[in-house]
Amino acid sequence: MGAITTIEELEAIYGDAVPRSLNKVTTKMTPHYRTWIEAARFVVLSTVGPEGTDGSPRGDDGQVVEIGDDKTLLLPDWFGNNRIDSLRNIVRDARVSLMFMVPSSTNVVRVNGAGVVSADAALLARFEKNGKLPRSVIIVTIGEMYFQCAKALMRSRLWDGAQGDIKLPTAGDFIKESDALFDGQAYDAGYPEHAKARMW
Repeated sequence: MGAITTIEELEAIYGDAVPRSLNKVTTKMTPHYRTWIEAARFVVLSTVGPEGTDGSPRGDDGQVVEIGDDKTLLLPDWFGNNRIDSLRNIVRDARVSLMFMVPSSTNVVRVNGAGVVSADAALLARFEKNGKLPRSVIIVTIGEMYFQCAKALMRSRLWDGAQGDIKLPTAGDFIKESDALFDGQAYDAGYPEHAKARMW
């Protein structure tokens, strides 16, 4: 397959990084990054652990993380499926990356840093919503932060809307694929109502 196996081979293909792509990196919150992150309702959390890597979508109806200070982000962990892959990874390997996206914008903001998982009662109480609390909060210390150039989202036309006549598999379809007796249609029909009480 012609695998590239050394950094030297890789650099020979790509050459030097565009200087601005390196100069734009900041190690703490700035006013513009604060504005962006406060507008973001969606982030992808990436972690690494002994079993491998994990990428997890996180979303909220307001800002998805709270800014603790110029070096700290707070990401509540709301109700999910209890796989806790990301949390398991963070407990064993603190390295985390966050990728924030805001609908209609072709820019992306990336944060690389270190995370810890906390179930401190006072910290959980900061995120109370409709009488519910997250079960833990991921505290992220910012190592570096930068915006990603817009080309990827421009190429994909991510925010352009529907993709025509493509019929995508549903959650019920995915489950039925591994369990032939599962009623995928009933699952899909009932899921929106089921999820309402379990969003937070």
